[in-house]
Amino acid sequence: MSVAAEVPPVGALLRTWRERRRFSQQELSNRSRVSTRHLSRVETGKAHPTPEMLMHLSDNLDVPLRDRNQLLLAAGYAPRYQDHRLDDASIAVVMDGLRRLLDAHLPYPALLLDDHWDIVDANAAVDQLLAGCAPELLEPPINVVRVCLHPDGLAGRIRNRTEWGSHLLQQVSHRAERTHDQRHHELAAEIAGYLNKSDAATPLTGPVITLEIDVAGTPLRFFSTSATLSTATDAALEGLHLETFLPADDETRRRFDQR
Repeated sequence: MSVAAEVPPVGALLRTWRERRRFSQQELSNRSRVSTRHLSRVETGKAHPTPEMLMHLSDNLDVPLRDRNQLLLAAGYAPRYQDHRLDDASIAVVMDGLRRLLDAHLPYPALLLDDHWDIVDANAAVDQLLAGCAPELLEPPINVVRVCLHPDGLAGRIRNRTEWGSHLLQQVSHRAERTHDQRHHELAAEIAGYLNKSDAATPLTGPVITLEIDVAGTPLRFFSTSATLSTATDAALEGLHLETFLPADDETRRRFDQR
């Protein structure tokens, strides 16, 4: 007989998120304009928060949408945010629009990634970057961070692997700190294992961090931009981000413009 996991009281969950953000009750009170006395009563279960209060505190604590649903459920309310599969018909228009952006970025590489850096879709230019990777790394779901730094992936072709790897580790670690998702923490630990502990932070040159990679024997340089849906109200869409690569030198631009 299976036993359902016990759901912590809503006050305990709120306290956990406050502590994760390293906020004192006073700091959260200053940000949210909710008295410390009321915050204390909510956290200890002496006061029951309304759904509006939960959403207001979640805004100030930057709680991800899935976890906001958990707060609502713990307080006895219905979830507020949908969490559809990415192939669900209800979000097809959004997904189609994002895929059009991938094609519009040609001839340069662009990827649509989920919250864990797994590839949801990519344009045809990405194939040039992934050529030569071990087949098992290209079995769905393809994790682009793992592919970049795995010894059987792109690691041997990335000329500034230490710099680029440190950049990726910082991104994943930052997201793990925000979400406290176990998969994010595991990915961060995996990335750290690919980087040499003795690697010191190298001085950065140029206005942005670039990806310097050999493609078919030619050294190419890209800088990347990342875009998210700032108005997402579906938990699945909240984690999506569009990663686009642009030439960082004339040689890279000529290589792709000729295609």
